[in-house]
Amino acid sequence: MLAFLRKRRRDAVRREPFPPTWREILDRNVPCFSRLPAEDQQELLGHIQVFLDEKPFEGCGGLEITDEIRVTVAAQACLLLLHRETDYYPELEVVLVYPSTYVARGREVREGGIVVEGDRARLGESWSRGSVVLAWDGVLAGAADMSDGHNLVLHEFAHQLDQEEGPADGAPELPERSMYAAWARILGREYERLLRDEATLKRTVIDPYGATNPAEFFAVVTEAFFEKPRKLRAKHPELYEQLKAFYCQDPAGR
Repeated sequence: MLAFLRKRRRDAVRREPFPPTWREILDRNVPCFSRLPAEDQQELLGHIQVFLDEKPFEGCGGLEITDEIRVTVAAQACLLLLHRETDYYPELEVVLVYPSTYVARGREVREGGIVVEGDRARLGESWSRGSVVLAWDGVLAGAADMSDGHNLVLHEFAHQLDQEEGPADGAPELPERSMYAAWARILGREYERLLRDEATLKRTVIDPYGATNPAEFFAVVTEAFFEKPRKLRAKHPELYEQLKAFYCQDPAGR
């Protein structure tokens, strides 16, 4: 019954007219929107409306939350949801936004099991339950250039997809159980390849930060899939096909 009521409410929200001022924000801040096919644009508008109806935003570090912030973040986060069955990031309770880079306490497990803790400057974080944290200037920069392979919102919300069934490990919930074997084999192989490339300082279409761990690898290749799709398809065709099947999109073919 709850699922039925939630679906009915979401359908009603998607039928509401999309505010013209929100559309102006998309045109100004999210140029990739205009490059989508018309049917994808319409679907994305509906996802944005549901996302903003359900997910609260809070400003941090003195930042006042505006519709510009909310719409710019939501558009990029919902790009990952096109053509897929979705519950709109069910573990996400709030989006926290700082004006710019912020400092947070961090904990990192390095090779050999060594744990390092300390304060670090950050642009964003995705917590397994509750929050995504973003720096507003990083959000704008990522949206403005959708070809440089770096997008803060796509990165952190890829972590949210990865965290829907537990701690991030690079293996999000896939549409079919039969996909897991190929996913583990291909992404595992490509992760090991990136580790070798990083060790030899070899240039690659995949950001070296993906060599940090499998969770960061998934987030980084998500950025490459949407921002450098043709290069990723040319150099890592099997990886591209796995992401294409997961995201139900073919950005290289657009």
